[in-house]
Amino acid sequence: MLPNEIKVIGVRRSIKMFLFVMLVGLLVPGQTWADYPLRDLVTCSPRGGLPNFFNKLQNAQPVTIAYMGGSITQMKGYRVLTTLWFEQQYPDVQFRAINAGVGGTGSDLGVFRLKRDVLDHEPDLLFVEFAVNDTRASPQRIIRAMEGIVRQTWSRLPACDIVFVYTLTHRHLDDLNQGKMTRSASVMEAVADHYNIPSIHMSQDIIALVKSGKMVMKSNRKAMANSAEQLNLEGDLPTNAQGVIPFAGDGVHPYLDTGHQLYLRAIVRSMPAIQAAGQVGSHALTKPLDPDNWQNAKLIPLTKDMFTGPVTLLDPRSDKLASKFTDNLPDLYQAQPGATLQFNFRGSKAMIYDVIGPSTNNVRLTLDGRPQTVERYDSYCSYHRLSKFAILDDDGHADQNQVHTVQITALADDIDKQALLRKDRRNAFSKNPDAFKPNNWYPGSLLIVGELVDADGK
Repeated sequence: MLPNEIKVIGVRRSIKMFLFVMLVGLLVPGQTWADYPLRDLVTCSPRGGLPNFFNKLQNAQPVTIAYMGGSITQMKGYRVLTTLWFEQQYPDVQFRAINAGVGGTGSDLGVFRLKRDVLDHEPDLLFVEFAVNDTRASPQRIIRAMEGIVRQTWSRLPACDIVFVYTLTHRHLDDLNQGKMTRSASVMEAVADHYNIPSIHMSQDIIALVKSGKMVMKSNRKAMANSAEQLNLEGDLPTNAQGVIPFAGDGVHPYLDTGHQLYLRAIVRSMPAIQAAGQVGSHALTKPLDPDNWQNAKLIPLTKDMFTGPVTLLDPRSDKLASKFTDNLPDLYQAQPGATLQFNFRGSKAMIYDVIGPSTNNVRLTLDGRPQTVERYDSYCSYHRLSKFAILDDDGHADQNQVHTVQITALADDIDKQALLRKDRRNAFSKNPDAFKPNNWYPGSLLIVGELVDADGK
């Protein structure tokens, strides 16, 4: 049986916020902030709790829980287990769960898809899990995206409670073993402090087991069961052939009956302290932590009249690629070489939400008359996956009133697709070389902090 203790602290917000503001003032916008101070590792910071959510539970009212994050949230793990635990604790409550996880993406995409994937479902509780996928993002980008998620949510749904959850990978053990959070989680804690949002770091049991030699972060275990249909809050966890509990096969995506069960235990142990915190009522939006946060981030589906040249709107009822991604990109276009997407926008940031894979190639992006090549095929393109790329990346100095002209043309560059693949993915090319022959581009939506306008800026 694992220990049931949970380390809970109160946050001295005024001091920490003062130090944070001082740090921001000393940093140059756009730098990596590699020396950003790491927070002490704390399993749970209850802060303002989840009072509205628990009030509904106690009154047996229907509730909706949304889970937004990367692949760790998308997979059938802690997300499913957490909902199942709530259902068992409150059998008279009708629960609805929203899976808003998208593998390989961070908060800088989450803030744009928040309205469609989360807010339109009107959740009562929102879990936000991006600490792993934001590992390489700058603190400035993390703050703007995470603050945008909070401010969008409470502008639209002021009674919706939010909790930040922090997962981990094998690469995070050095910091965690020293009693520190990772940089991404440390930055997110600044946002949590500012808005009094509870947070849960789900590493406590994992670190203890690894230190004691009872768990290994990476281990293949083909013969073991892999189920997320049953809760295991106190029992022994499955072991591999060496008698050690495997956390994950790749050190990142937990096994459903080991790593994800440990994530659940951290959430369950945190709930009493979180439930005891806060008062029922609407969440008021305070002064922004970063005035340039992405509260106004928008996801805008592309339309056929924005293209010229050979382009097709794929039908998810008959096209396998469109069917695979229809939940995320319901309007997915196939742009063949020579096809061009054109539009104008006013704002500080713009990206394209697209699909890349074996059948994709590079594009030429022309922003305000300045052309550049953008790679839309990489070393992981043995399969098709969601992706995005920047048109204008706000560095803190962009003129938000400037009108920008954009042209993006699909290319047929002569690239060696097999050689560009990682060695462990080249078998996919050998097995099906025809899948790599097309040179298409598959855009679906614009991601803009700003608005679309005509050539005259109207």
